[in-house]
Amino acid sequence: MQIKKQTLDFLKDLAKNNNKPWFNENKDKYLAAKENMEEFVAAVKKELDKTDSIDKAKVYRIYRDVRFSKDKTPYKKYLHATLNRLGAERRGGYYFGIEPGNSGVGGGFYAPNKDDLLRIRKEFSLNPEPIQKVLKGKKLKTYFGELKGEGVKTTPRGFTPDVPNLELVRKKQFYFMRNFTDKEVMSKDFLNLVVDGFHSIRPYFDYMSEVLTTDLNGESIL
Repeated sequence: MQIKKQTLDFLKDLAKNNNKPWFNENKDKYLAAKENMEEFVAAVKKELDKTDSIDKAKVYRIYRDVRFSKDKTPYKKYLHATLNRLGAERRGGYYFGIEPGNSGVGGGFYAPNKDDLLRIRKEFSLNPEPIQKVLKGKKLKTYFGELKGEGVKTTPRGFTPDVPNLELVRKKQFYFMRNFTDKEVMSKDFLNLVVDGFHSIRPYFDYMSEVLTTDLNGESIL
């Protein structure tokens, strides 16, 4: 199973002709690209289910919600999907997106709610070694590099400037992302590359799941 050249070609053409008349005239090409994406994501899910439990794999709509946006182009220039883990005890989500020149694989915690964010920050500051060990894991670091995510410039309320792991404590997003060239995306090995990336991020998910399902004393909150 692989991403077809026609899928990327459709997205390239869509980026140049992002309007409803063109889209309607090329609806068959969109449906073929969508089917290709869905089949690829289903193949990824099948592989992940061998070592993880995936609740569902969702390929998102290509139609943009333009009601509150200055950009009124009606369609996304990319196809993207998430694979959500099953059960409250499994935290973290896998992400996969196809866009000519900007395809990517990743996962993590992109918009944690207020309670989760505070819990993460407290854990990183009070128990700094485990997260550092996870982030230095050879497979994770080789595949993705550094942990990404926006953060605040000042020390968050309730913490001091000398707190351990201050760089991590300042973050409000905690995710990994790796980009791929169009040639890599269309290769026969790309499915394995995606699955390998998701496998490499698993120790991070396991650690964060433990953090987010327990209190500071290590007692379950589920």
